[in-house]
Amino acid sequence: MTGATPPVRVLLADDHHLVRTGFRVILEIEDDIEVVGEAADGERAVAMARALRPDVVLMDVEMPGVDGLEATRRISTETDEPGGPAVLMLTTFDRDDYLFAALRAGASGFLLKNGTPESLVDAIRVVARGDGLLAPELTRRVIATFARPGGATGTVGGPTPEEALRDLTPREREVLVLVAGGASNAEIATALHLGEATVKSHVSRVLAKLGLRDRVQAVVFAYEQGVVRPGG
Repeated sequence: MTGATPPVRVLLADDHHLVRTGFRVILEIEDDIEVVGEAADGERAVAMARALRPDVVLMDVEMPGVDGLEATRRISTETDEPGGPAVLMLTTFDRDDYLFAALRAGASGFLLKNGTPESLVDAIRVVARGDGLLAPELTRRVIATFARPGGATGTVGGPTPEEALRDLTPREREVLVLVAGGASNAEIATALHLGEATVKSHVSRVLAKLGLRDRVQAVVFAYEQGVVRPGG
């Protein structure tokens, strides 16, 4: 590995040994990724995240004892600070309850089990940078759920939503709307005629003011608080 940038440290959490082995094989050929541990259940994943302080926890949803959702909630609660582990959740399309529970538990991204090795590697790099990862297909499911009567409710966390929203500048609110639509920093820069570095600063300020960890939580927050609406 060239340069002084340390590798992304990854903890694998899955109750299937063969799955963990497969992930390890895929990840260890990458110069910028290091697998620092493996956990076969949620309880062990929480303990190892606390002890090893990985950059990313690759977390399966269904595990014996403490499942991936509860483990994610514990990790996020204990390490909800700069430099804390980001949780990348393994999920499927057909379980909206898992999707929203994981969002509120503090997951920074979702990885589909039928994805490619390249998508796994890219996803880990994305969440390690502090960006949330929500695939376009999952974004559509989030929007569809909010479009239904009795859809997802509640807030992601942080300060009182109304007060936090009032603290946003008009430009920051524009950025929040575009983030909620799934736009990348480059797409936001084009839409608002700004530089990408400026957009990145705006996104960081929006997340800080709203008390959110990443862009994934920003999507949920924006729809739950009515900042944006499906079809709007």
